[in-house]
Order: sequence, then structure tokens, then C-alpha cells
Amino acid sequence: MKTFACTHCKNRVYFESTTCVKCGHALGFEPDAMMMVALKPTASGLHRRIDLPGGAEVKYCANSAHGACNWLCPKNDPTGFCRACDLNRTIPDLSQPANLKAWRDLEQAKKRLVYSLMRFELPFSGTDRPGNPLAFDFLRHASTGHLDGVITIDVTEADAVERERQRQLFGEPYRSLLGHLRHESGHYYWMVLVEGAGKLEQFRAKFGDERQDYQAAVNKHHSNGPPSDWQAKYVSAYASAHPWEDWAESWAHYLHMVDALDTAEAAGMEPRSAGFSFGSIWPFKASNVYRDVSFEALMDRWIPLTVSMNSLSRSMGHDDFYPFVIPIPAIEKLAFVHQVVRDATGHGVKSAQLAHAKG
Repeated sequence: MKTFACTHCKNRVYFESTTCVKCGHALGFEPDAMMMVALKPTASGLHRRIDLPGGAEVKYCANSAHGACNWLCPKNDPTGFCRACDLNRTIPDLSQPANLKAWRDLEQAKKRLVYSLMRFELPFSGTDRPGNPLAFDFLRHASTGHLDGVITIDVTEADAVERERQRQLFGEPYRSLLGHLRHESGHYYWMVLVEGAGKLEQFRAKFGDERQDYQAAVNKHHSNGPPSDWQAKYVSAYASAHPWEDWAESWAHYLHMVDALDTAEAAGMEPRSAGFSFGSIWPFKASNVYRDVSFEALMDRWIPLTVSMNSLSRSMGHDDFYPFVIPIPAIEKLAFVHQVVRDATGHGVKSAQLAHAKG
């Protein structure tokens, strides 16, 4: 994610900010401009951007009343919800404090997912089959998953203690709300960008035949665990359960990579210099990793960043920032994800096969 600044005083602000701590102006995220903007109230009770004195009035998303959103929408928007919140189909009972807190955390993670999807310029409208645009159900004691465009998330995942219990139960090195949302969005975009785009044969060549019994495969994984050699073929243990899960895990991993690299570059902390044979010498030319970078360039930048971040985490006494080692077959799958995204959006250069991954 790129860095943001208050458009009034240029102070650095966060994506989630609602007030600039330096100048005190209200802040909101403008999704059309993809920037945080400083606001001033108008006589009508709405707001106007300070950087556009003669611009149209805007209003906060209706979910700002619950402390769950800082995105803006046009004053005449008929739904009253921003582009991200308009994707919600069901939310939990907000009269219960635990539900309200959980939903706020989920919305914060979902906003980061939607931001990335917008940076990629990916569609939210589904395929040419009716009735399957992207939507979210946030429910308590529900089964997290995806079905026909609807991503369901159990709000208990927002409880840090419960999430850690689940992580240990399933032997996962990493578990987060954003990770869940990225994974489930992968199932949605498999439907749109693979099945809907006629790429099933290419998919099966990389991931396997998805027509095998899904429920039986997942039950077997939970009963017996992953195969002993999963680390030689997959990005995670769960990816070995079924080709659909392999794709969703690879998709989530790819989104992790792109967003983290974008953030590191924007913050001026990307280590592409001493000690690495790949990458460029600092200072380097800024790039749009969501649109204009080849997969090989992404990988060349990702490795030194994760090595450095792991070292920083260890120096603070924490577990590794990036607890993964990606085998060559998983790299090829990530390259396929990259190419599918590029084909769908028409951005960037086509990614060639990694020379060392052939055969």
C-alpha cells in the first residue's frame, strides 16, 4: 500500500485515519482518487475536500456511524455506502459489543483487500452468469468459505485468542483476518478469472484437476494431514488439500507479496542493494507493482525484503515476519496467478517462465 499524507498539512497519515493529528482536519479515503483527503464541513452537513475548494460535496459512508469505515461517497449516492461497504450482504448484530468490535476489525481488513483489488483493477461483478457478484457475509458461528460469489467469514476469527487457538490446532505458521479474506477472494477470482476466462486447462496443468471430490479431499486433509513432501510442491500445507485450495493459497500469497512490496517501496525501506546478486542498486526507480512489474522482478525484490524483515523480527524477539520457503513448483503457480491477473486487466508485461524452473 502506498503512503498517504494529509492534503492540508502534508502530515503522514494512515489508511485507517479519520483525523489528522497535526492540523486536526477530518480525513476520509476517496476511492476514485485512491487517496486520503482532508475535509471541511459544509453548511449542508456534508463535507468538501480542502484540496478541491470548488469541488462537489461528499459524505462519509453510512458505516462511519459505527466507527467501521472512513471511506467517502458522493452526496447523492443512493445506497449511502462506499464502494467497499456496498459489497456487504450480511453483517452481525451490532447491538452486541463483541460483534461490533469484531466487525470493525473485519471491515478494516476487508478495506485493505478491496484497496488491492482496486489497484489491480479487478472486476467485482462476477462472470457472465447472473447472480454472482462479489459479496460478503459476516456471521457469528458460521463456516468460513466461498460459494457463488459470496464470501462468508465467521466473526469469531476477529478474536485474537480464538484465532491463535485455530492456528495452533491446524499447525499453521500464519493466520490473520486479512489472510482469510485474501484466501476466500481467491476462490471468487478462480470462478471469474480462471473458469470464466476459459483457462481451466492451463490451471489443471499447474494445480491439478479440480473436478476431484472437494469435500472428500478436504476431509482427508483434516483427518490425515498433508503429504510428507508437501513442502516440495506447495506454498502451504493446506494448499495440498485440493487444487482449489492450492489456487486460493497461492492467490492469497501473491496478494501478500504485492501489497508488502508496494508498502516497502512507498516507505523507502526496500533492501535491493548490498549482498544480493539480484535487484537494483539504491536508489532505484519507483514502480507500480500492481500493474507494471514482471513476476521475475517481483520475486527478485521479495526475497531480500523477507530476509531483512525476518532479521528485524528476530531482533525484536518475535517469530519470523515471513515464515515460508517457496519451492519451485509453488513459484510456478504464483507466476500463473500473476499472468492471470495481467491477462484480465491488460496491464504490464507478460511474465516469461523462470529459467531455473523449467522441466
